[in-house]
Amino acid sequence: MERKVHPNDDVNKSQSSNDVFPTAMHVAALLALRKQLIPQLKTLTQTLNEKSRAFADIVKIGRTHLQDATPLTLGQEISGWVAMLEHNLKHIEYSLPHVAELALGGTAVGTGLNTHPEYARRVADELAVITCAPFVTAPNKFEALATCDALVQAHGALKGLAASLMKIAMIVRWLASGPRCGIGEISIPENEPGSSIMPGKVNPTQCEALTCSAVR
Repeated sequence: MERKVHPNDDVNKSQSSNDVFPTAMHVAALLALRKQLIPQLKTLTQTLNEKSRAFADIVKIGRTHLQDATPLTLGQEISGWVAMLEHNLKHIEYSLPHVAELALGGTAVGTGLNTHPEYARRVADELAVITCAPFVTAPNKFEALATCDALVQAHGALKGLAASLMKIAMIVRWLASGPRCGIGEISIPENEPGSSIMPGKVNPTQCEALTCSAVR
């Protein structure tokens, strides 16, 4: 008679929900940041940098408290957005090494009880190979199991990025207001039909989609 697969001895071998759950969270977060967010953020930053150079000679009025202030160029204004995103990128990248530390192998409380001595290192190395991401076993499993500091730091960087994107989107929407009685300093693409009763109205749907994402 064949031996049945045992849920603890076989399926859950060398693992505990206490180290598997934080490991899964770290793997998911790191892969999403490295493979999805960071490449798109770099593309956006590069695009805005190109716009900053292209509009370097367009002089416009600056504003404080929504009132007219001293002049600047549109390129200078956009360069501020570029710098914001560059700082956001640095903050996100700074958080990645801690997120790459995996709790797996700590089992229930961090001692690694009932695991092979090489299990934690080997499983982290294997995950690094499979995902092409720099995963390592956490040097202190007690910290890895007991805290969420790595994800909190990464989340803080994401909140900073969300605030920057919200600001950029709202400025673009405001500067593109019009077409007759608004600021109307810049034009945004008409990506879909506007109003059926107000000719020339272009709704800033991309800006508004970005603000919706930023406040999630």
